[in-house]
Amino acid sequence: MHFVNAKSILSAHNGMNLYRGCTHGCIYCDSRSLCYHNPIPFEDIEVKQNAAELLEDRLRRKREKCMIGTGAMCDPYMHCEKELGLTRRCLEIIDRYGFGLAIQTKSDLIMRDIDLLENINKKTKCVVQMTLTTYDEALCRKIEPNVCTTRRRYEVLKEMQARRIPTIVWMTPDLPYINDTEENLNGILGYCKDAGVKGIIKFDFGVTLREGDREYLYQCFDKDFPGMKQLYQQKFGNAYIVPSPNHNQLMAKFRSFIRENNLLMDNQCFEYMHQFPKKEAPMPIQGELDFGAFD
Repeated sequence: MHFVNAKSILSAHNGMNLYRGCTHGCIYCDSRSLCYHNPIPFEDIEVKQNAAELLEDRLRRKREKCMIGTGAMCDPYMHCEKELGLTRRCLEIIDRYGFGLAIQTKSDLIMRDIDLLENINKKTKCVVQMTLTTYDEALCRKIEPNVCTTRRRYEVLKEMQARRIPTIVWMTPDLPYINDTEENLNGILGYCKDAGVKGIIKFDFGVTLREGDREYLYQCFDKDFPGMKQLYQQKFGNAYIVPSPNHNQLMAKFRSFIRENNLLMDNQCFEYMHQFPKKEAPMPIQGELDFGAFD
């Protein structure tokens, strides 16, 4: 872990990444791709130690309220967040200034901040996004080894449901010949239905591979899935898009589930997460926030 001072924190579309790199160890992680210029090794987390100050300054100067997004490229609840609390400090700022939140994670550490999520949702809107890829718990521990399993994430979704916090599930990616099965799909869709999710982001069944994450995936295959690397090399070569051979039948079943349960899907989910509700919330008094010492 190392600390840097960032020059800015919000993107043009009001997204933010408080960290770079990750310690969850998901074997398919696209963020490992070399094109993103993440820290090497990927587990050497870069902490944007001035993120809270930058965020407070930007939100104070914004003319209109909006949704703030986080978690697209880097999970805001990695292991170091438990000690550093950087995500929580930024959520406090979002709450104080009356902005909305769309936050994505795989970690149950998000439950630590349930009070802030609930408060933001009461004032404006808070959307919690959970990634669910692998229903079988033993298989999940191989594919996403250093973070809570799908069952626990489902329990988090249920708690959000109890607090009336809307949720979106990212049901992606699928690893061909590993978790691209009807049994896996049925299990995850069952979780989604029981947890009352607002929508599901899926797009297709398969995975994307680029330089950096392909090599890491193959290392993991050699360890836990003997022969799978050779199968992928034979079937897909160095293709960026690696589709599931079961794509058509699985997608038909998935779309049927979406229709039957009247859920948002794919781009509809993004539109919903970007829509800021027309509610007024009081602005805090300048200087009210105390950021304290970070490190």
